[in-house]
Amino acid sequence: MIASVPDTSNRFDRKLRGHGLSLERARLEVLQVNVGRLCNQTCRHCHVNAGPTRTELMSMEVAEAAIAWLDKVPTIHTLDITGGAPEMAPCFRRLAEAGAERGKKVIDRCNLTILTEPGYEDLADFLARHRVAVIASLPCYSAANVDKQRGDGVFERSIAGLRTLNALGYGQAEGEPGQGALRLDLVYNPIGPKLPPSQKALEAAYRQKLKADFGIVFDRLLTITNLPVGRFRSALHRSGELEGYVDLLDDNFNPCAVAGLMCRNHLSVDYRGYLYDCDFNQMTDLPIGGSPLNILETTPEEVARRRIATADHCLGCTSGAGSSCGGSLA
Repeated sequence: MIASVPDTSNRFDRKLRGHGLSLERARLEVLQVNVGRLCNQTCRHCHVNAGPTRTELMSMEVAEAAIAWLDKVPTIHTLDITGGAPEMAPCFRRLAEAGAERGKKVIDRCNLTILTEPGYEDLADFLARHRVAVIASLPCYSAANVDKQRGDGVFERSIAGLRTLNALGYGQAEGEPGQGALRLDLVYNPIGPKLPPSQKALEAAYRQKLKADFGIVFDRLLTITNLPVGRFRSALHRSGELEGYVDLLDDNFNPCAVAGLMCRNHLSVDYRGYLYDCDFNQMTDLPIGGSPLNILETTPEEVARRRIATADHCLGCTSGAGSSCGGSLA
């Protein structure tokens, strides 16, 4: 395997070098497909800069190339579909169906409010029918906090979406994977420039409040650190907090989180087919190995030879308890 050799080009690399660490690419297990920037929301913390006016969407040609990789690389066990609101992309259902047909775990990174949008009335039924796991954004169990970060009325619509999913059998395992269970995990992002609290403690609070106040159940809570990328980075810059936030991430570097970093076993595909080590690198236009590589023209063998590309924002994945698309790491 090819290791990413720490140097002094960015603060993350300097942290690795200071702890005698390097990043080594492991076997590819998760294909994360970002189908575009179109979204029905405009969230303050969004690293994608997604919104209702964005027009970038994945073509069926690129989607079919991603599906082909599920056949080419037998170690891929998970197809993780994200956006924007991924369900708004024309290729979304084709991807989900293809992944399910191949026995892969298919994940929909859902903002919940899409379930109440006109034209998407059958979406929840589609997800349940194809056993698609839902990872749903819900940055707090408080309406005021959610609406502050994601827009007026978002909390109420999110609760409606969760009730719809619960009614279909989602979230009933309550932490245990279960054979054939309809998985429903929630995602917490901090409001503002701070690290997430303990994932375990916050999950207990979410479970108690959502059950007591709304009768809602879910499987796991995932805490994800806001990386200084995209719209969140712009907001930090405008408020004069960007440098301080990066310092916070640097000061809380946790070497124990490095082994679990998602860039080691994930491959991120953008709507054009270009490849990245993670969705955050994708949004900073930092391609795999440092130079462009497209899924339409390359092979898994070439990807395996590429080093993991790093930058200052990688500190966000190794701060505190660590952070990945699957929650905390340490």
